[in-house]
Amino acid sequence: MPPNTQYDAVIADNKGSLLSINQLASRLRSADVIVIGEYHGHHGAHLLQSLLQSALYQQRPQQVLTMEQFTLDHQQELDRYLAGLSGESELIADAQAWSNYQASYRPLVEFSRSRNIPVIAANAPADTVRCVGRKGEVYLDSLELAERNQLPESPFIDTPAYRKKFFDALGKNHSPGTDARFENSYKAQLLRDNTMANQAIRAMQDYPGHQVIHLTGTFHAENHLGMVAVLEKKRPDLSVAVISPAFWQPGDDFQGLVEAHRRKGDFLYFLQPLPQEYTDNERHRNAIMEQFRQAADIACD
Repeated sequence: MPPNTQYDAVIADNKGSLLSINQLASRLRSADVIVIGEYHGHHGAHLLQSLLQSALYQQRPQQVLTMEQFTLDHQQELDRYLAGLSGESELIADAQAWSNYQASYRPLVEFSRSRNIPVIAANAPADTVRCVGRKGEVYLDSLELAERNQLPESPFIDTPAYRKKFFDALGKNHSPGTDARFENSYKAQLLRDNTMANQAIRAMQDYPGHQVIHLTGTFHAENHLGMVAVLEKKRPDLSVAVISPAFWQPGDDFQGLVEAHRRKGDFLYFLQPLPQEYTDNERHRNAIMEQFRQAADIACD
């Protein structure tokens, strides 16, 4: 029963009933928005997303794909590719696609392109997110009007539970007034979440009657927090379903896994753990510092 390879996923509802991809799609038929959380770069997560997109399409061909993996300032480049006006390498370069685009997201974009399914860039512009993380929410006041109007009118909507989750993940006190650096990091996270929720709402307005499939990192969606909480605050009339991953460690019991993770989503899928990235702590620290050095090259003045 455990997943046999990195490509396998064991799917269940949050009560512990096992499901096939087609059974999951059937359960999701009436949902307005389906949020599929992922572990970035996990083969099993991306295969599940692709298979589920196809299964959902068989039931409701009126579909829109919204993606955290593209930022909204690159929608034009994405549209050019979907219209056949540019090639894949041009898309990757011009839209600053993620490094794992070809291995992870190509199947979903190609499925959409071949069936004229709209693909919506859902994330906030990367430089804007970085600068909010550096200078705080006041940075948005310095944007040109056209840039600011792309973003949600209220870009920092959150919930106490999400704030606690975010600061717990950092090992920090989550009370208001904590260190400004971490407050700014939280505001940057909220900007991503609010922008993704806003783009899902816009997709439903632009394509009435379509089912929206949204791809995002699981932290942004599990427990109906993050972008899902914003979406449900703004549009409580919508039916939103969350599908969340969890790791099946050697020796785990299925029912125990479901019990431990049932609050993460309306449906769950269990994957083999990813390989350990580093055993050398110094190399790990150096890699993290290199990321910070790259981010420091962005001018926020």
